[in-house]
Amino acid sequence: MKSRRAALALACLALAASLSPALAGETMPFSAASFEAAQKSGKPILIEVSAPWCPICKTQKPILAKLAGEPRFKDLQIFDVDFDSQKELLRRLNVRMQSTLIAYKGETEMGRSVGETQPEWIEGLLEKTL
Repeated sequence: MKSRRAALALACLALAASLSPALAGETMPFSAASFEAAQKSGKPILIEVSAPWCPICKTQKPILAKLAGEPRFKDLQIFDVDFDSQKELLRRLNVRMQSTLIAYKGETEMGRSVGETQPEWIEGLLEKTL
């Protein structure tokens, strides 16, 4: 009986973990509700516009992952926007190219870059969100 309860509890925890929003510093798919909630809470936010076929995007991802793991960026929320399938959102954000990074501090856009692969420059953009 106890093992059934333990198994059920573990299954519920696993389900709850899969439904919870991404932790700060982790990349999550863009959703308007999550983005608005992060903005209203005043969190540092990065929108990463990428495409699976884009070599620059592939270069940016490990740089962003490394920076997001640093303690000073512990609250950073990273939202991934798919360049190929989210065209209406790209129009709203005024994005014309994949490999675009847009930094927000709460509801205010602090800066953006396109095609940047220099870790120091990406770091500088992220620092504007703090």
